[in-house]
Amino acid sequence: VKLVESGGGSVQPGGSLRLSCVVSGFTISTSLMSWYRETPGKGRELVAHSMSDGVNTVYPSSMQGRFTISRDNGLNTVYLQMNNLKVEDTAVYYCNVPGIAWGLGTQVTVSS
Repeated sequence: VKLVESGGGSVQPGGSLRLSCVVSGFTISTSLMSWYRETPGKGRELVAHSMSDGVNTVYPSSMQGRFTISRDNGLNTVYLQMNNLKVEDTAVYYCNVPGIAWGLGTQVTVSS
């Protein structure tokens, strides 16, 4: 199973980014899929879940309203749309198939 994240980069506060996670060797259509992020100070924290029904999503309260997880089962790809980015969103973002695999991460840097 391989997960490859892309779409990270540098952006100013208030900007947007869309991360992608292409999954190979595993069919995501009936699986819970997640995004996490990691910083040296906070460790790894949940950003969003896309539930196995492909419809329902879960976000921690701190992420609610600015981040949107979605999926394209036909492309075996999961996305994370991030809007109104803040400096504190700076982190390495990881895609996850729970209990199975992690991607290598993509760096997101928010600074003015």
